[in-house]
Amino acid sequence: MRPEKAAGQGEKPIRLMQFTRSFHIGGTEVQVLELLRGLPQSYRLQVSVLQDAGPLVGTLRDLGFKPEEFPLNGSLMRPNTAWQILRLARWFKQQRISLVHVHDFYSTMLVVPAAKLAGTKVIVGRLDLAHWHGPAKRAVHAGFSRLADHVVANAEAIRRMLVEEEGVPASRVSVIHNGLDLPRFDARMQEGLLQPVPETGGAPVVLHVANMNHPVKRQEDLLQALRLLRQEGLTLHAFLVGDGPRRADLEKQAAEMGVSDIAHFLGHRIDVPALYARATMGVLCSSAEGMSNAVMEGMAAGLPMVVTSVGANTDLIVDGERGLVVPPEDPARLCQAFRRILSDPGHAQQMGKAARAFVQKELSLERMVQRHHALYQSVAGSSLN
Repeated sequence: MRPEKAAGQGEKPIRLMQFTRSFHIGGTEVQVLELLRGLPQSYRLQVSVLQDAGPLVGTLRDLGFKPEEFPLNGSLMRPNTAWQILRLARWFKQQRISLVHVHDFYSTMLVVPAAKLAGTKVIVGRLDLAHWHGPAKRAVHAGFSRLADHVVANAEAIRRMLVEEEGVPASRVSVIHNGLDLPRFDARMQEGLLQPVPETGGAPVVLHVANMNHPVKRQEDLLQALRLLRQEGLTLHAFLVGDGPRRADLEKQAAEMGVSDIAHFLGHRIDVPALYARATMGVLCSSAEGMSNAVMEGMAAGLPMVVTSVGANTDLIVDGERGLVVPPEDPARLCQAFRRILSDPGHAQQMGKAARAFVQKELSLERMVQRHHALYQSVAGSSLN
């Protein structure tokens, strides 16, 4: 818990807990940190985790928070889960937590029943289309979402899934898009590269930022599109940022397709904004997606983004206006979109400018924080100025 600060005149403090799985690097964890930075001082904020681990823990502690840990220690089916639920319920009562916002699947399994036992109000964050989960996990997640006092999605596609497929009442679902701290992003762009990048000889570059843990990210479609472009006599280099167990196989595929010299696997990078500054365009070719911070950052960098027509991608990109939208798992259409951007630099620049303007207007950090602030007031039943 960070040191308490006095509430402003007329404000009633809300004792609010943010609960997430850990503080490894990811979009959810970054958004939690932004909320902790941006919420008004009238909140009494605490942070809890399933695992007190990850490279972002240092940032969390720099903000004045020492997270309370409620470890699962393996399967949800173990007796420890029931013990942690009871322990968490007691913690809610002891700390007089009035509202808890939980941000991921496994944490939800503990937090919702504990909140019900303690009489604490709970908001469940739903940040993807549950494409990682089998039928059993999806059903459990849906059930706990229906038990929550409110559910917050970060994309319209997720809201539709919650209401139409999972049966969450529409009145208890809000859409709050992720937010991006543009001044900080711009500063990181201007700092420049922290590590070298491969030499491309002045050829155009497409930047792809995604983990290499799950097939859903479909980096292989990008490799195929590069191969098709090369067959047409066009050269486009790709910087693939991210790492994971699929990387070795993807590198093998690049070699088999004959694109190893233009498909550059950069691994994990902390200078992504500066990489966007070096790129001609960005791409996200997933077969399923929530609200992608990678797409938002590409837009903030003023790049035309090529995205697949899945999940929240179409919340961000309007085809031909802020970038191009293609069907998923269709390397030929991906190749066609790259060709369009390369062949019409003027239109590409217009789309990049429109993308940047959209981020400034609709996806600012201030807007994200203000909308959460309003939701917390409503759910907690408090009236803050």
